[in-house]
Amino acid sequence: MVTYTLLIVVVALVFDFFNGVKDAANSVATIVSTRVLSPRKAVLWAAFFNFVAAFGFEQNVARTIGTGLVQPHVVTPHLVLAALLAAILWTVLCLRRGLPISVSHALIGALAGAALVRGGMNALNWSNIGVIAAFIVLSSLIGLVLGMGIMVATLWICRHKAPRSVDRSFRIMQLVSAAAYSLGHGLNDAQKTMGIIFVLLLSQPALQSWATHDGDPTSKHLAWWIILTCHASISLGTYMGGWKVVHTLGHRVARLRPVDGFCAETGGAVTLLVLSHFGIPVSTTHTITGAIFGVGSVRRWSAVRWSVGYEIATAWVLTLPVSAALAAALFALISRFVQT
Repeated sequence: MVTYTLLIVVVALVFDFFNGVKDAANSVATIVSTRVLSPRKAVLWAAFFNFVAAFGFEQNVARTIGTGLVQPHVVTPHLVLAALLAAILWTVLCLRRGLPISVSHALIGALAGAALVRGGMNALNWSNIGVIAAFIVLSSLIGLVLGMGIMVATLWICRHKAPRSVDRSFRIMQLVSAAAYSLGHGLNDAQKTMGIIFVLLLSQPALQSWATHDGDPTSKHLAWWIILTCHASISLGTYMGGWKVVHTLGHRVARLRPVDGFCAETGGAVTLLVLSHFGIPVSTTHTITGAIFGVGSVRRWSAVRWSVGYEIATAWVLTLPVSAALAAALFALISRFVQT
């Protein structure tokens, strides 16, 4: 069982890698589409700040995922493996279509689906599930409102400046906003995998001491090896990039200038950093997409291709139920055919 559990830890890190691949688009779409950085330099910039998020921050999101969604006594290696495989499968399918779905909500839906099969309705912490479900919508709206507000304020501040001067200034400032957004991405998304590994290790008495840095299973401080490997995996995935999704967010939704990119990234970064502080696992995809729509609509309503928004929203709506169904089916298959 110990070997099997450690293999699932590897699968979790693979999931984290795919999270970085998919969400590289969120981190770099605006800075690439505005030509502030080349694609390769942009993903290096994003990957660096994804990794920096490992240091100096609380693991509030990791604790929510690890112990706040599924009742700990329900968690088994089979359940975690089914959830991870379902989330990876749905992510890969959407990546191939260039749809910026939420890997976070794929994982949460998959955990819920597998847990319902194993433990029934009482297996889930429904109050936390409700909060997360609410922020599927709210994170997009918060990003949209902040993006619009920052854009309006920026245009007013720069109203007497020459367009060339504004463009030159915001090319520099967009480096800062992209860094802040990537920091928020690493802070929120890497912690989801950290929480999965944490609760998986706690489910096995022989490995409980590996879960915390002081070896005490009741400690709230995750082991450093979990923190560093998760951030390294998501950073590597970010470096590999997801270029179809970059095209969707950076070109198909709205044509962005450096000032637009700065406002969208800043709105997204503020949303992620604040919600991560409160331990709310939100979608970086939903956040930056809402911010881009908000910024684009300030320029003019027709500047935003709302039909693309319908495609994206469809993928969002499908993510929770499809990933839950996939995980439920996989859990049933694994429980039947995998002997440990």
